[in-house]
Amino acid sequence: MEFTIERDAFLKSLGHANGIIEKKTTLPILSNVLIEAKESKIKITATDLDIIYFENIKPLEIKKEGSTTTSSSILYDILRKLQTNAKVELTLISENKLKIVSGNSKFNLLCMPSANFPLTEETINQKDFEISSQKLLKLLNKTKISISNDETRHYLNGIYFHKTKLENKTFLCGVATDSHRLSYSSIEITSDINIESIILPKKTIFQLISLLEQNENVIKISNNKSKIKFEMDTGVLVSKVIDGRFPDYNKVIPKDNDKVLEIKLNDFKNSIERVSTVSSDRKEGVKMLISKDSVQFSVNNPNSGDGVENINAKFNSSDLNISFNSRYLTDIASQIENESIVINLKDPGSPVLIKDLLDKNSFHVVMPMKI
Repeated sequence: MEFTIERDAFLKSLGHANGIIEKKTTLPILSNVLIEAKESKIKITATDLDIIYFENIKPLEIKKEGSTTTSSSILYDILRKLQTNAKVELTLISENKLKIVSGNSKFNLLCMPSANFPLTEETINQKDFEISSQKLLKLLNKTKISISNDETRHYLNGIYFHKTKLENKTFLCGVATDSHRLSYSSIEITSDINIESIILPKKTIFQLISLLEQNENVIKISNNKSKIKFEMDTGVLVSKVIDGRFPDYNKVIPKDNDKVLEIKLNDFKNSIERVSTVSSDRKEGVKMLISKDSVQFSVNNPNSGDGVENINAKFNSSDLNISFNSRYLTDIASQIENESIVINLKDPGSPVLIKDLLDKNSFHVVMPMKI
């Protein structure tokens, strides 16, 4: 194998692949990236056995076709430290040695044969459908904040994707919950789109988000009960899905929260951030004393002190005292597009429904805290 490639394109591609590779792995080959030079393109592949990612890049020249695997992190670091717009020549000297030359720099990296690289079957016999990459990115960002980190309930460690119908319209929905909060977002799709209900793992979600941020065009999706495939401008991501049953989230969505609180979003965010400063623990509860035209936020930490702040608000009911995990509120506020945040309440012990008036297809549910 021998080819010449632009440093910047190669570096960008390796950056995408690097996100898949586990830093600590018992199989040395999984620390490597597979490089294949054939049919006038270079194919980069990375896998952790649950996710596989590959993309094609155009070389300046292929002198000799072939393939090898080498350390992804070392190769990435070398490319990162080379000059911008530099040309990089890669030559496979032997089965175990890859020579890299760029300008006055020369490196010899250890390799492992490409035959050892674990490639899983990429085909999914389900018809793919197209969706706006920016709409999918928005859905992922709005729901990722509620993904659980509790390994004992693995089925909550991701986003539940499924198709629903509402008032003769069809939606692709994403839901995440850690049992203290829930985030829901949906995209309208055509009724003929076929997608299996699946739980997309957390690692796949964050990798997909970073790829979608660089993707302008539509994304193709196809899936079956065990795998899902995303085809983008940048490359192709195939992931296993979480084997488990997602709980019936409809049961926890409040239906009769008729006490409505409306606060300017920036005031809400900044006040919580300020009063929470006295607490070293960001999970500290923030108390909200809600009255007709104002809200008082307060945090009291026995080890460090207390903070209080009043801001203007609109509330259609009598005074109410309620407390929340401050981080949950700031996470949700970061995903609200409207200038105001609308909180629908019932009583101090019941979950609240938080809506975004600019995005009718998304909402959040939060359980209050007992302080």
